[in-house]
Order: sequence, then structure tokens, then C-alpha cells
Amino acid sequence: MLSASVYGLCAATSAACALGLFRLFWRRGRWASRLALWTSLSFAGFAVSNALVAADLILHPSLPLGPARAATACAAAATLLFALIWEVE
Repeated sequence: MLSASVYGLCAATSAACALGLFRLFWRRGRWASRLALWTSLSFAGFAVSNALVAADLILHPSLPLGPARAATACAAAATLLFALIWEVE
């Protein structure tokens, strides 16, 4: 039961980071801080990945969600890596 709360808190924290970064991007202007947009997209991907971990291990252990978890985590990490490389001045 403790693991379910940890997985839920990880997903909620990643979603909160994504929301906060997106609000920062929206307030400062659309072109002022593109790094905040890319980072918010990557944290949204991490939130989806954490939610899939909870769904895979807690809710539906019989469903094979491992490839979907890995794909979303890799896509989120690739988005963050792209943002950090692209926005270097």
C-alpha cells in the first residue's frame, strides 16, 4: 500500500512541475522562455510514465505495460535533452 502512495506522489509531483513550468512559459511570453515550454513537456511525459508505473504495478499487474512505460520515459528524456541542446546560446 505504501508503494501505491509513492507512485501516486511521483506522478503528482511531475504533473505539478509540468504545470508550474507551463505557467511560467505562458506568463513570460511565448517566445521569451522556450526552455520552460520544452521542460514542461518533458515533465508531463514523466508524469505519464509515473502514472503508467502505478497502473502497471498496482492496478493491472496482468497487463504488460512495460514497453509503454519505457517509451514514455525515453520520449520525455529525449525531449528534455533536445531542449537543453537546442536552447544553448
